[in-house]
This record gives sequence, structure tokens and C-alpha cells, in this order.
Amino acid sequence: MPRLSDTMTEGVVAQWLKKVGDKISEGDILAEIETDKATMEFESFNEGTLLYIGLEEGAAAPVDSLLAIIGEEGENIDELIEKFKEEAKKETPAETKKETKTKPTTPIAKTVATTPTETKVVEKSPAIEIPTNTGGRIFISPLAKKLANEKGINIQTITGTGENGRIVKRDVEFFNPATTTNTTAAPFVPKGEESFEDINNSQMRKVIARRLGESKFMAPHYYLNVEFDMENAMAFRKQFNTAPNTKISYNDIVVKATALALKQHPQVNSQWFEDRMRLNHHVHIGVAVAVPDGLLVPVVKFANEQTLQQIGATVKEMAKKARNKKLQPNEMEGSTFTISNLGMFGITDFTSIINQPNSAILSVGAIVEKPVVKNGQIVVGHTMKLTLACDHRTVDGATGALFLLTLKEFIENPVTMLI
Repeated sequence: MPRLSDTMTEGVVAQWLKKVGDKISEGDILAEIETDKATMEFESFNEGTLLYIGLEEGAAAPVDSLLAIIGEEGENIDELIEKFKEEAKKETPAETKKETKTKPTTPIAKTVATTPTETKVVEKSPAIEIPTNTGGRIFISPLAKKLANEKGINIQTITGTGENGRIVKRDVEFFNPATTTNTTAAPFVPKGEESFEDINNSQMRKVIARRLGESKFMAPHYYLNVEFDMENAMAFRKQFNTAPNTKISYNDIVVKATALALKQHPQVNSQWFEDRMRLNHHVHIGVAVAVPDGLLVPVVKFANEQTLQQIGATVKEMAKKARNKKLQPNEMEGSTFTISNLGMFGITDFTSIINQPNSAILSVGAIVEKPVVKNGQIVVGHTMKLTLACDHRTVDGATGALFLLTLKEFIENPVTMLI
């Protein structure tokens, strides 16, 4: 009995594809063996004549026990069989040993089923290879065939999901005659080929992988989720953009509101170092920008002091530089907080990995039209979900929650940002 998987300790002969007396060539499939993971074909590594079958279909035996003997036609194998029997007896506890007469199954040799605990007669099960009206063959496990007989199911109407279309127990258990037709679907034959392409990691991708890996596994992340009413922000932006040569985005509103809220909550605007925690009283907001090679984070410095128009112009210019690979190192350094916005891609909510040594990052989703409750009535409203990822070493849950309350006041009443 071959070991066909790392965890296999015994195997079951699902079906013999050769019989005693057959000529065997190297590579011929001798049998189908059920392991603990799948049913697999067992091929011969030798050539000769199949002289002996040591295990009936449906019977189990431990790995390395006698399965079959291949040799020269007419060769005396009695001594070899006895040797295997003696070894099996030695491995079997004395109190459970039993011997019975074997039932001959072929005119050439006797067939017995051997297990670690006993040697017993095994009645040969009905043929598992069944001819069909199309001249093909139906492969079915002994247990599945027995179950089908008990249920009175015609196995020609069952579609097998096992190895090579073999019918297994689950196919019979879940068989639904109402879903079958007289037409048998042709077996799937793939036309394509497996293919792949190896792309060498760029230095940018290597740095991103290293830094985000360090952040995710070193900083104890936790997440705070909120949903803001965006009706006033939408009206504010629409009116603001009516001014000549003025155009701001929702992202600009979020950056400005976040900067003002951070000014009131320096703990969220902090940074973690091994020997100290730094509370930043200036606000430099990093704005994540997707580029072909990965992700860049240009920094809007002193964002709380800039107007909405200035923030919009700065973000637009830096995003353009990032995509054209013109961004300078000093334009990506010194952030105290980061914003990642995927709302323009229709993403409603997500979480981000903190850009260390910062203590938090804000994930901004899309504005969604949905039913909301106002003054006890269900009306059509517009909301936006945000998720604040915090480093628990510097930002406690209540601290993060208070920051989001302040942010909510600015975004839901954006006119307060101009006061």
C-alpha cells in the first residue's frame, strides 16, 4: 500500500483496474486508492505479470502492507505471501488476532483482505466499472454504489464530482432527480494553458512591503467606524464652487476638517518611538496617492492653516507630481497623520494600515444615497462612512472617539471651518 499523502496512514482500494494474470507495463494504472484527502490513481513502477491481489475492492489496509505482487508468469510466490502474513501477525495485538479461511476469487491465486488487527473474508463487491449505453464507463466508489442501490437510484443519472468524474458518496446523498435530464453533459476539456508572469519587485514596492509589514505586525491596530450625514457638506461644496475660479473636492473638505480636529486632539496627531511619544502641535497631513508602482504619500504641511482652495491646489499638484514620478523626498516627509480616500472608486468603507511612526490613519469612503431617519421620518439622505485606524500604544479608544466627534461637527457643518 503506497503512501500517497503526507498524513496517510491507511488506504482503501476503490477499484482494481487490472486483474490477476494481466500483463503489466511500467506506468500502467493498477488501481484507484482512496486516501485521507482524495481518490488517486496508483501506477506500477515495475513490469511483469500481476500474480496476486492482496486486498479486495472497498477494503482498507495500512501503508506498506501487501497490496499486490507482480512477477514473472508462473513464479512461485507462496513463500513471499506467507512472509507478509507473518509480518502482519507480529504487528497485530494477540488478543485481536483472528484467522479465517480465505475465499478464492480467481483461479490463479487466493485473495485475502489484511488489516492491522485481523485477517478476514471480504465478499467481492459488484463490479464498479459499469458499461453504459454509450459504450463508456461509469466509475463509482463501493460506498456510493451501495448507497445508490439502497435508495433505488440509477447511477447512470448521477453526475460524479470525484477524481476523473468518479461518483462518490456525496453525489448520491445530494442527488436530486428533478434536476437531471436525459442529456449527459460533455466532460469539460480546457482549451487554455496555465500561464503566469514574474515581475521583479521595484524598490518602491519593496519599501512599501517592508514598512507596512512592520506597521501591521508591530503596531496594535484597532478601528473606529462612523457614518456622517453629508447633506450640508454637499450643499456647501456646491455653493462654494459657484465662486469664480474656485473648485474644491470632498477630499479637500475632509483634509481641512481633519486638520482642524487634529489641532484640538494632539494625542491623535502623535507619533510613537521606542523610547518616547511625541505630541505634534503642527499638523502635516499625508494624502495617499495611487501610482503604477504602488502608493505614495505626499504631505500637505500646516494643513490647518491653509484655506480649502490652497489645500485643493496643493493636493492636485502633488498628486500630479506623484504620478509623473516628479515628487521630491522632502514633499513626502514629516507627516503627522494620513488620509486614504477610495470614495472616488465607489468603495463605501475599508480599513487602512497606519503609516508609522504616525498614530492613526483615516479611511474615507464614497458618499451614498440611502434612506435615513430624520425627525422620526424616513427620508432620502446622503451619508459617508469613515474608519479611523489607531495605534493603541498612543491613542486610546475614548481619545479616538472624541476626535471623531469633533471631525463630525466640522464635516456635517462645514461652514464652521471658515469661522
